[in-house]
Amino acid sequence: MLTKTYGSAVYGVDAHIITVESNIAGQGVNFYMVGLPDNAVKESQLRIRAALKNVGYKIPGKTITINMAPADLRKEGSAYDLTIAAGILAASEQIKSEGISDYIIMGELSLDGGLQPIKGVLPIAIKAREEGFKGFILPKKNAREAAIVDGLDVYGIENIKELIGFFDRKIELEKTVVDTRAEFYKNQSDTDLDFCDVKGQENIKRALEIAAAGGHNLLLIGPPGAGKTMLAKRLPSILPPLSLKEALETTKIHSVAGNLGSETSLMTMRPFRSPHHTISDAALVGGGQIPQPGEISMAHNGVLFLDELPEFQRSVLEVMRQPLEDRVVTISRARMSVEYPSSFMLISSMNPCPCGFYNHPEKDCVCAPGVVQKYLNKISGPLLDRIDIHVEVTPVPINELADFSPAEKSEDVRKRVIAAREKQVERFKEKADVHCNAMMGTKLLKQVCKIDEAGKNMLKKATDRLGLSARAFDRILKVSRTIADLEGSENIQSGHLAEAIQYRSLDRQNWAG
Repeated sequence: MLTKTYGSAVYGVDAHIITVESNIAGQGVNFYMVGLPDNAVKESQLRIRAALKNVGYKIPGKTITINMAPADLRKEGSAYDLTIAAGILAASEQIKSEGISDYIIMGELSLDGGLQPIKGVLPIAIKAREEGFKGFILPKKNAREAAIVDGLDVYGIENIKELIGFFDRKIELEKTVVDTRAEFYKNQSDTDLDFCDVKGQENIKRALEIAAAGGHNLLLIGPPGAGKTMLAKRLPSILPPLSLKEALETTKIHSVAGNLGSETSLMTMRPFRSPHHTISDAALVGGGQIPQPGEISMAHNGVLFLDELPEFQRSVLEVMRQPLEDRVVTISRARMSVEYPSSFMLISSMNPCPCGFYNHPEKDCVCAPGVVQKYLNKISGPLLDRIDIHVEVTPVPINELADFSPAEKSEDVRKRVIAAREKQVERFKEKADVHCNAMMGTKLLKQVCKIDEAGKNMLKKATDRLGLSARAFDRILKVSRTIADLEGSENIQSGHLAEAIQYRSLDRQNWAG
């Protein structure tokens, strides 16, 4: 007898429906599996055999052929165990097969018939709804994640016996229901880190506010102990909350990577990723034999924080050029090519020199002549070109540290950031791929960032006197547009330009002596 059951394979952040055809016929005890399965899929035969025996069922002693269509797509992982087991039981008439083709069935079997959680549940659930499936049967630990999708019956089970009982009409499975909107708004601003904990550093807080308001990349330069890392870690507390669409996008990526816990259904906080400087380029952009999302994709719609930027390998930093520009990363292999979104804010910090005390107000730098420039050269010009704001961090004086008067809370800063973002959303509403000032291309820049004669003269003088490079020009205009949005100004004023110019420290020709 021939029976069809349905599973799914995830490529990138999208799922494809896999039809598992189970045919039992003929003499002899043989088991054939075709359709480009990998070793983990082939091994399912042994897990299924043991699991069925331990729950009182068996694989029939006949020739069994399993075809996984489409046969030209590679099938990976152990998530097809339950799909194949259900197909064998239905084809051998050990369970009723009526209605089995209305469900996507996925899960990894333990030898006792229990189920282990799987990856990529959210993209599979979205695809199942698109294709018109009635429901999705999967391990209980993944059920809340799949239940985000409306219009799909989600059944979380702990043992294959529950699946058998469900199709034999002996038991009723409980649907998993999640109120997506309530879940979404519940923990939106649940963070312990707050700007009010930071003493002094008002100019840096201002730079972070501008970066958050316009989605700009930021570089903090300063001596050790000045508070660079502490300030960067508090940036998510002032970012605007995720929209429902962004939350779904972000959850999809983390679902594919297998980073969601059993109790997590929808990510409500913007991700903050802080990889160590020993990270490889494949781990940063994504890759591997089976392509997986890297750190820059995990930071999608959030913040990627690179602490001690010059300590990262040169090759690692250079692979970020294209994702920073295109906001998407493509990983190509001989047999496949997958695309992961990577629209993130890059926040980085660095010491100005190896000893860390160049330009320090009190301590002397002990580095030899030319060492400062050599240290800065570890970061290439094209990468610096993609960082909009460079700001110098100076240590906090002791009298400010001893001041216990309350500072401005993140919540108050966040309100101003949200107000500025709303202006940008309204401005770019006709542009589907532009959501904030940092995403503007050259054409949009000319339309949006118009300046008067006084502003043009100021930019010319700044370029001549400070030795600013030509590449700094566009960045200054973008940042000044964000400053104007924060101030509630329709046009870019000279004061906005002046503030934006001072955020280009490393473009000054004489900065490194």
